[in-house]
Amino acid sequence: MVRKRLRSEGGFGLVELLIAMVMLNIGLLAVVASFSSGIVSLNRASRITTAAVIADQQMELYRALTHTAIRLDTAAVGTTDAKYRDDPVLGGSTAGLVTASCAGPPDECNPSRKVVGADRKDYRLDTYITQYTPSGGRAVKKVTIVVRDWNNLAVSFARQASTFDQSTG
Repeated sequence: MVRKRLRSEGGFGLVELLIAMVMLNIGLLAVVASFSSGIVSLNRASRITTAAVIADQQMELYRALTHTAIRLDTAAVGTTDAKYRDDPVLGGSTAGLVTASCAGPPDECNPSRKVVGADRKDYRLDTYITQYTPSGGRAVKKVTIVVRDWNNLAVSFARQASTFDQSTG
């Protein structure tokens, strides 16, 4: 009687069902995790793309100016914070910036400002203008634009640089 009962397959359907449900749960959790990481990746890509567009728009303001008009407002540079001054472009000092007084200041003269992107998120737009003379050449101005996360200034989404020589304008 005991042997007959041990050889019967009664109850194996329940065990098989339990194993199938566990495997199905593992598969579903893997799919949910991939969707979650996909959303995070898309959000970051969206922020980087929006920041790149903001940087391009700012650089276009400088491309429309003459060489002598490419500068930052002296008064506005004096009020910038430590995050602005600690950027690798400056190395902790604003002494190397090309500045002059600007009426306004218009957006191309402002060293640091808040911008709302097309995605309705806040970004910080920092602009650096330095001047140097390459060996055997004439003086050029280098405009560097950095777009950061407004809520976490340690996060930089875009960095763009362009040089302008005296023939500009």
